[in-house]
Amino acid sequence: MDRRRFLAAGTAAGLAGLAGCLDGLGGGGGDDTGRTLRLRLSRTSTPLRSRYVINLEATERPDDADAFAAALDGEAYTTQYRRPFGARPDDPVYTRHEGTYYRLGSVVVDEAAVTHPVLRLSRVADADDPDAPAAVAVDDLSERDRGVVHVAHMAARARGNAGGMPVGLVERGGYVYRDAERAAASRLVGEDAPTHVAYRDAVYAVDVGRERFHEPVYRATADPVAETPERMEAILRARFVTARLSGEDLSGQARSILRDARGEGYGETHPYSEAYRAVLTGLHARAFLDGNVEKDAHVEDPGSGVVLYDGAYYDYRLRFLDGE
Repeated sequence: MDRRRFLAAGTAAGLAGLAGCLDGLGGGGGDDTGRTLRLRLSRTSTPLRSRYVINLEATERPDDADAFAAALDGEAYTTQYRRPFGARPDDPVYTRHEGTYYRLGSVVVDEAAVTHPVLRLSRVADADDPDAPAAVAVDDLSERDRGVVHVAHMAARARGNAGGMPVGLVERGGYVYRDAERAAASRLVGEDAPTHVAYRDAVYAVDVGRERFHEPVYRATADPVAETPERMEAILRARFVTARLSGEDLSGQARSILRDARGEGYGETHPYSEAYRAVLTGLHARAFLDGNVEKDAHVEDPGSGVVLYDGAYYDYRLRFLDGE
């Protein structure tokens, strides 16, 4: 697609979205006046450094310290499939070394084609069925293998069912053995592996196939970003804080709303009180003020973020509740 056609397509999509907003404002699609808009605040790490600046010697990934040392020395330290430091673009990780703060991350430098075992389960009988095939009880497996069965069972349960499954754990409709050592140690893989396993109320047939994967190769990076704790905190505020409130600028009623929100939560139906409107405005949640935000546009997570309120950080969440 050339640039002109790309821009035209983007314009058309924008107009379509705008049309949806205008329809909502016109009142043809109903409103949210009968629902409660609930605000909840939960205290998060203060300062933010205690949450995002890690001690490499204490992480669950034993190679993190080696990856950092290599990056500091300008050497290439690579990993396959799993990102170094567990850092993602939307969830950065930092560390402090000899007084300097570093942002830890990675870049993709290659691709590797590999073959991994993939274990899938399919339900064949109820556990109490006298005609059920002989099966290994899940309790007779190792802790790791029990975890494998649990993941594969969730994938099997979701097939043909309206329910979902944990996409981050389930891959290709089952469990993928990314680690060769784990696969070699598993009782569920190999010539002597059981053909069936009993888990909870069912007996499942076990199918293990070897499939081709193309995985990214990452090189660890470490970029200096700050020399003082104050500068590091400013970087984290700029990155994560979405709103700032001061009790001095709020009415007593607005402060009372925030106090209640830190407990069981606070909610009102539309039209909202002036105090609640002031809080929503301070959270930059103006789209909620007309009581019709979900008709204005498609919204996955309409109101969440981090607010700095009188020197403390809070995660906040706005959501509609029916029937209140």
